[in-house]
Amino acid sequence: MFTGIIEAIGRVKSVEKKGASGRIIIEASIDFARGKAALGDSISVDGACLTVTEIKKGVFSADMSAETLRLTTLGTLTRGALVNLEAALTLQKPLGGHIVTGHVDCIGTIRKKDVNGGYVDLEINVPEELIAQIVRKGSIAVDGISLTVTEAGSDSFKTSIIPHTLEKTTLLSKAEGSTVNIETDLLAKYVERLLGARDDKKALSVDFLREQGFFKK
Repeated sequence: MFTGIIEAIGRVKSVEKKGASGRIIIEASIDFARGKAALGDSISVDGACLTVTEIKKGVFSADMSAETLRLTTLGTLTRGALVNLEAALTLQKPLGGHIVTGHVDCIGTIRKKDVNGGYVDLEINVPEELIAQIVRKGSIAVDGISLTVTEAGSDSFKTSIIPHTLEKTTLLSKAEGSTVNIETDLLAKYVERLLGARDDKKALSVDFLREQGFFKK
């Protein structure tokens, strides 16, 4: 589990395909704030949760399953590509962003990019079936970065990135047409599942929320 607050930018050394799966090797400073990363630790690479399988000086390796290659951009990365890195959340680590699992939901495409002073506004296309999990002022992870949704449309959402985030992540280098890893908010997933499982399809009400334990009786 992660926060979406990027701790380092790594550089891809190689991506090796092994049938349906693969392996990625990344050059990076992995002495994160919580201490030196170890074998078996989870690391978010552009928003995808991977397990460290080998560590050498300034380099770490991680295996990628067929599911990871199918649902993320990691399999399309080439040597020299920059990636956002974050070590797993611990009880000593501030939750500065939001709860991010590292389980990417889809690959989004940057439809529009506007630079306004030191800020960047992005509009990102996503599959229509995910729109119900994206709400204005809600949280979303883009390439592992915790961002706030400024507007949600029928097949896309908008977000605004502050100068500090642009400086500490790879988003500034992303152009229109670039693909990014998208993870919707965990709470939104459960709410959608809960509402979809209802026998009646009436509008959400205070009585319904009280019945589900959201309010004290």
